Amino acid sequence: MENPQVPMDWTYSLCGFVVGALVGVTGMGGGSVMTALLILVFGVHPLTAVGTDLLFAAVTKATGARVHAAKGNVVWPVVGLLAAGSVPATGLTICLLSLAPVKSPALTHFITMALGTAILLASAALLIRLRLPPEQIGQQIGQARIESTVQREPMRSRPLLTITLGALLGIVVTLTSVGAGAIGIVLLRYLHPAITSVRLVGTDIAHAVPLTLLAGTGHWLMGDVDWALLASLLAGSIPGIVLASHIAHRLPEHVMRPVLGLVLLGIGLPLILS
Repeated sequence: MENPQVPMDWTYSLCGFVVGALVGVTGMGGGSVMTALLILVFGVHPLTAVGTDLLFAAVTKATGARVHAAKGNVVWPVVGLLAAGSVPATGLTICLLSLAPVKSPALTHFITMALGTAILLASAALLIRLRLPPEQIGQQIGQARIESTVQREPMRSRPLLTITLGALLGIVVTLTSVGAGAIGIVLLRYLHPAITSVRLVGTDIAHAVPLTLLAGTGHWLMGDVDWALLASLLAGSIPGIVLASHIAHRLPEHVMRPVLGLVLLGIGLPLILS
């Protein structure tokens, strides 16, 4: 059955601006917030919400990645390791989804539950906020020494685990459009602790571009993308992420993380209970 196309609406553009700004500042929450809003507030079918949000994320994060790359905030070796796992995992997940009955109630329920679970995991990852060893190391040896290890760290620190993380993100993001930001950044902190927060954000955003583009293209080929809705979202998200990417380093992360975690908690519970 064809999806009814959503007309151009500036309400969607406003949501796009807010979510784009959120991604630009934290690298997190884009898929979590946008997909849930489309389902819970605007009544978009879960598969259409996921597919549309994936292409929305691809364009939005490509814009943000360009800004972060220009500022030197992307660690490309880590991006390559993540993509080595996420690209094949995404392709395989799309192939499996294409074999499922189109828009079947069982598949719709599965996607909704998977989305809610992924959002709650992202919320937990942000709210737990476990202290990382490098913070203590930084107090002892100084931030300058940590910065000096950034270029060496990606290639010699846990490459297989980084590829595995990429594969897991490929599966989760393709199914739910959630995880590339909140879950990805939290786990990257443990795998590559010498990379500073702003560079983790830039690296995660850069990796999300090929991941969401491939997954979104797969959903498009399955008929799960609403182009009018996508245009409305992008009209707001592109200026939002450009503005936020320029001021990301000025906003306190210790404030942004718990706020985003509570927002995701409030979004994930209704999806699980629906």
